[in-house]
Amino acid sequence: MLKQDRKTYLIHIQYLGIRLHGWAKQTGLKTVHERIDKSIAFVFGHSEFKTMGSSRTDAKVSANTANFALMVSRFLNENEFLKELNNNLPPDIKALSVALQKDGFNALQPDKIKTYLYLFACNQKAHPFSSALMTTVLYDLDIELMKRGAELFNGEHDFCNYVTKPNDNTQTNRFVLESKVMVNTFYNANFFPEKSFAFVISSKGFMRNQVRLIMGQLFKLGKGETDLDFIEHSLKARLEKPLREIAPSSGLILQGLD
Repeated sequence: MLKQDRKTYLIHIQYLGIRLHGWAKQTGLKTVHERIDKSIAFVFGHSEFKTMGSSRTDAKVSANTANFALMVSRFLNENEFLKELNNNLPPDIKALSVALQKDGFNALQPDKIKTYLYLFACNQKAHPFSSALMTTVLYDLDIELMKRGAELFNGEHDFCNYVTKPNDNTQTNRFVLESKVMVNTFYNANFFPEKSFAFVISSKGFMRNQVRLIMGQLFKLGKGETDLDFIEHSLKARLEKPLREIAPSSGLILQGLD
């Protein structure tokens, strides 16, 4: 199994992360990867296959667009497999498409641009149903100042202060193609707050907790607990004390892969 004649399929998916413990498999926990492999094994009737995700999300993080590679030793009827896979996936995971890839396909897709959203609202206690996709805070936020703060993360910076548990090989220099705070026009529901916002950030790669650490600083900025000068400094030199404000994971959504 999985020799040189293996066939590789790219499968696009979306999922609601609130009940899941992230992408990566963890002993005794329900994760996206674990649920997917379990469903594929049921469809095939065996475990002679391999799957590899192109990106990893943390516990409670959702994805509007994500994908993984499936390596098998035979050709699949793509439409039939897609139907059977969705019949067996849990309701919070949906497969969107299945496509055979050419030889040499890189499942990690390092050149793909990842776009994350962080949905939030302020100055209210929101309907509990919204908590699966959005963070709401009881205090007011200076949204205009947060917009200015978000713009500081655009371009190439050393994000050494915006990563948790890096290893010796972690490259902290990253280029951010887009970073902005805007009115939320991406998702709507009758139980959402009347007005909500989205932090949008795009890059070819993100480090562990990078987006949530950035959002943590934007929340502090909006509350008046930090300023633009501190954020600028945090992108130029390693701080004496690590940043500890990590925004809740349930507001984070992997929005797109381009």
